[in-house]
Amino acid sequence: MQSGWTVADRQGRVRAAAPARSNGMTDENPVTATGDQLGVEQQLREALAQMEAKAQENWDRYLRTAAELDNVRKRAARDVDQARRLGVERLAGELLAVVDSLEMGIEAGPAASAAALLEGKQATLRLLMAALEKSGVVPVVAAGQKFDPQIHEAMRIDTATELEPGAIVAVIQKGYQLNERLLRPARVVVAGASGGEQGGAA
Repeated sequence: MQSGWTVADRQGRVRAAAPARSNGMTDENPVTATGDQLGVEQQLREALAQMEAKAQENWDRYLRTAAELDNVRKRAARDVDQARRLGVERLAGELLAVVDSLEMGIEAGPAASAAALLEGKQATLRLLMAALEKSGVVPVVAAGQKFDPQIHEAMRIDTATELEPGAIVAVIQKGYQLNERLLRPARVVVAGASGGEQGGAA
């Protein structure tokens, strides 16, 4: 007795009964992969948040530093201006004594003798020099010194002097320094080599 099943029917039943081929993934793999992705995204978000917080912190620090530098600059400018004002006030106060001395000499007028007038002028000059010295103004040392082009200005060469060449023979106009800074060079006469010395040197 022949069976009612055909060959095709048998093959279909075999395929239906055979287990499905594995593609290398289980039902748990997609869930695990999705969880890993979420973990990476969370880490990236946290890292980004930390970098943004650090950037904001650096920006705030920069703003504070810039504000502090601006305050320092303003304080320095105020200090310089105040020092200048105090210096002018101090010098003005010292010069008032000079003004008083000059006014006294003028009031004396013709009644004062030549000697008294000379003495008054000398006293006024001493007051003026004292006021300048308190402000840091001092004369340039020149007489009897070696010529220094940094603080002296040669107006004439004297070859008849017995001083050695380069020595200052006379001061034509005094020079002055303010706190070791040259205000005006001393104008001087400088000793030069005589004709005989120049010939001997040749």
